[in-house]
Amino acid sequence: MSVIRIYTDGAAKGNPGPGGFGVVMKFKDQLKEFSQGFRMTTNNRMELLAVIHALEQLKSSKYPVELYSDSKYVVDSVAKGWVFGWKTKGFKGKKNVDLWMRYLELHAKYQITFYWIKGHNGHPENERCDQLAVTAAESKELLIDVHFENEQSGNELFTN
Repeated sequence: MSVIRIYTDGAAKGNPGPGGFGVVMKFKDQLKEFSQGFRMTTNNRMELLAVIHALEQLKSSKYPVELYSDSKYVVDSVAKGWVFGWKTKGFKGKKNVDLWMRYLELHAKYQITFYWIKGHNGHPENERCDQLAVTAAESKELLIDVHFENEQSGNELFTN
């Protein structure tokens, strides 16, 4: 059976600071790449947003998804089931709740298996994702990570 393979990475220049994510997606003979930069964010947010963005690009849940990331934060949170416990407890004391909620909606739609890969270790797709993420973080056209910036400024009016 065919499998969708997704490779992701996030980067931040400072933590917090400008950041970006990179995604490489493979299915049969198709290859797609995505990236985006943000003016103020964290590395963990970019790692998680890369996964979310990739899953949001899928048009079918017919095929299993293999998701490769060098982020222990993301991989362990899902593969070890932590995020499901956090949800049960209302995410009390947890960061990036807005992104975890988005992820959980997508998680319910797909058969996803997470794999951790060592970053900066010569893995071609991981290296490409890193290039995409760093280039996006250094871009002149950075988006606003609205939830993060509002949370940092104490403005809870526009957190969604």
